[in-house]
Amino acid sequence: MIRIGVDIMGGDYAPLETTLGAIAALKDLSPQEVHLVLIGDEKKITEIIEGQGVNPKSFTIVNATEVIEMSDSATRAFSQKPNSGMAIGFGLLKQKKIDVFASAGNSGAMLVGSMFSVKAINGIQRPAISTILPQEDGSTGILLDVGANADCKPEVLQQFGLLGSLLAEHVYHIASPRVALMNIGEEEEKGNLLSQQAHQLLKNTKEINFIGNVEGRDLFNNKADVIVCDGFTGNVMLKEAESLYTLLKKRGIKDAYFDRFDYENYGGTPVLGVNGNVIIAHGISKSKAIKNMILLAKEVTEAHLAEKIATFFQNNVVNQTL
Repeated sequence: MIRIGVDIMGGDYAPLETTLGAIAALKDLSPQEVHLVLIGDEKKITEIIEGQGVNPKSFTIVNATEVIEMSDSATRAFSQKPNSGMAIGFGLLKQKKIDVFASAGNSGAMLVGSMFSVKAINGIQRPAISTILPQEDGSTGILLDVGANADCKPEVLQQFGLLGSLLAEHVYHIASPRVALMNIGEEEEKGNLLSQQAHQLLKNTKEINFIGNVEGRDLFNNKADVIVCDGFTGNVMLKEAESLYTLLKKRGIKDAYFDRFDYENYGGTPVLGVNGNVIIAHGISKSKAIKNMILLAKEVTEAHLAEKIATFFQNNVVNQTL
């Protein structure tokens, strides 16, 4: 049975929307296969569950008396608030009392918790987070990093290519994923020093199907399955895509393709490269997004993604020379 820990107090609309999302997810999950562990203010969580006509005993509720706020320092939050839902959740994950931990709370704190609780996989320099790129032809692409690492070295981008390829293969079932580097031109010599050096490393990485550079106009045309960039660039592109979707909604434009840009459909992203299953969701997530965060947590755990990444880096000496 998969035990999914959910930080009920994390996010702008917690605990109401997070609890409602957990209730919605419960209806889509088999109690023989998945059990939800809700971490937060036990009294408030129980009241919301009972208000929806659901038996609180359908869940395990772990009381937490503190909340890590969005404004709290990511590096100091756990020492200052050891009884927060996030701190307790990472503790349960480290003790293997849950199989995956998911939160829509402070994303910086979630990354810090991942690094200092379950820790990075041996050989991983920088864990990454990704986002889904809805392709015009109906397929799915992946972009990473999208904010965990604003500054990167070439060998870090090389590892992002490997992490993204493993995510595409094992969670999204894409065979031999095409990996590309985001750049300002397709030619090998284009870009800044980081891009040029990263290109050479990726080109010489036999463990991935590297197809070369892509440009910003290639995000949604299925030219690549995985697009690699530093977290600064990735976050700018992610926010631009989100703003486009918001603008279309404001102007009343309905389109089946652009509906796929709604972040609520995807729920969140796994933290790639740590010794455990950790899912980070958008801070403004409401019940639909929380439900999909929990369903993603199940998929990532079933895929044994963290274990497969660890096994890969244990068994492969990746070329990191230019």
